[in-house]
Amino acid sequence: MTLTLENITKTVGGETHIDDVSMTLEPGSFNVLLGRTLAGKTTLMRIMAGLEPPTKGRILVDNADVTGMAVQKRNVAMVYQQFINYPSMNVFDNIASPLKLQGVDKAEIEKRVRSTAELMHIEHLLDRLPQELSGGQQQRTAMARAMVKDCKLLLLDEPLVNLDYKLREELREEIPNLLAERDTIVVYATTEPMEALLLGGKCAVMHEGRMTQFGPTTEVYHNPASVKTGLIFSDPPINLVEAEVRDGAIFMKSGHQVPLKGHLANLSDGDYTLGIRANHLSVDPTGDDTIAMQGQVELAEITGSETFVHVHFNDVSWVIQEEGVHNPRLGEATQFYVDPTRLFAFDANGALVAAPPVEIKNGKAA
Repeated sequence: MTLTLENITKTVGGETHIDDVSMTLEPGSFNVLLGRTLAGKTTLMRIMAGLEPPTKGRILVDNADVTGMAVQKRNVAMVYQQFINYPSMNVFDNIASPLKLQGVDKAEIEKRVRSTAELMHIEHLLDRLPQELSGGQQQRTAMARAMVKDCKLLLLDEPLVNLDYKLREELREEIPNLLAERDTIVVYATTEPMEALLLGGKCAVMHEGRMTQFGPTTEVYHNPASVKTGLIFSDPPINLVEAEVRDGAIFMKSGHQVPLKGHLANLSDGDYTLGIRANHLSVDPTGDDTIAMQGQVELAEITGSETFVHVHFNDVSWVIQEEGVHNPRLGEATQFYVDPTRLFAFDANGALVAAPPVEIKNGKAA
């Protein structure tokens, strides 16, 4: 099945929730909707499912218009972030419930429930009630109930957000593998850029109801087409500073100068916005061309393995991501370094005009 959205728009009470979204999802593809809260991800998924109609636009399945078709007539399943299981049914019956509604015979139900439970590693829990399960086991049960239908479209709306860190990490790795051999279109919504990268596939970046970019996830990450995409697909958001190209160099609004060389060499004279991700700033110089900057510490966020230091300099606030635990004093002066080879350049309209070459560390793109 190929799913195509053509110019989908959704307005409610005069407010636009989805604004002119078009995309084509291929059979067997894994697709991530990445955007902040209220970006329109859930609304778009509900429109895909047929749970609510678009105000404008069409939904095509294999080139057939299904825009007005009820969800009951579509081969679709959806899993929400909240665990939704029938409390009076054991795990087996929870998973089997959609097959029973379809009138599938008992032998086929037995076969499909047990094989799906094995995929989700809950085959030993089939006799238990939901209240006897952990949070992760309950979510696996809900996902198994969606998957057992062998549907053509599986929608996962932030399904891991309420799980603890260890379970999230485990399921993030498992989900793409579990679904890889199916002909199902999977759409997975998340607010977390790193989750999108871990899941892979293709990524549609959403902002205030609009899709700012759609393509292979790593390609979108390394080449954000606009400032908006760069801000959304970075955690913390990409650091930005206004700049001007003139006299053969780049002059930042902060007063620093960047040479026109490498991937920045072809920038023509004019105004630009430069961006750099927090993990590409350093408290130590990384090469001969690194640019030293002075700032004042505004905040230090310690996560355990990393520290995010917020600094203010020349009316610009940036975030530096440092490995390990650091505890700088608020208001103290600090020096940090910008590597020009890691800078993005966006034109006056916010469109990407130069991106850093992909850096490979330990066999992976950094």
